[in-house]
Amino acid sequence: MEPVFGEALSEGLAALGIALPEGAAARLERYADLLLHWNRKVNLTAVVEPVGVAELHLVDSLALLRILGPVATLLDVGSGAGLPGIPLAIARPGLAVICCDAVGKKMAFVKAAAAALALDVRGVRVRARGEPDREGLPRCQAVVSRALADPARWLPLGARYLAEGGQLVAMLGREADEGALAALGAGSSLRLERLDRFTLPRSGAWPERKRSV
Repeated sequence: MEPVFGEALSEGLAALGIALPEGAAARLERYADLLLHWNRKVNLTAVVEPVGVAELHLVDSLALLRILGPVATLLDVGSGAGLPGIPLAIARPGLAVICCDAVGKKMAFVKAAAAALALDVRGVRVRARGEPDREGLPRCQAVVSRALADPARWLPLGARYLAEGGQLVAMLGREADEGALAALGAGSSLRLERLDRFTLPRSGAWPERKRSV
């Protein structure tokens, strides 16, 4: 991987105040290498520049560490190439991650990457429709999705996969109205716990993270 990859990763994590355990940066780089290698034959991501992968995929995913509590299990719905599930599993040893997506080639990549990196990550080919028992998906302490950014769709769906007392995270890419989010969450018996706003340093993108419990 080009040196600028490591620079972009370090710069982004430092800007967000995120520290990685020993060896995690090298494993993130290995994951990025695998992602781009597979992407030459299988359409996994439109982001193909190393700097873009570092910031728009990895730093953006790891920003969840700012709000993710001490959970042991995490479900990543509509995971695609394992984002944010795989970076979170790398950054937090001991976190058991389940990635689900309806596209088989994407889950094949997730399984291959998890094996190559010796991660506690399981890939399940299924479209999440809010029926965890029928779909073979567990209820987890944390549930997240990058694919479903519309809170009106995501909150009632994601809530069905939460273990008791669990955390549901909405990854938003635009300004969010805190009052409207709280009202949407209340409709699914969720309480808005935190809204995390940040800016990615190189691209200037300003995602937001809503955590409900």
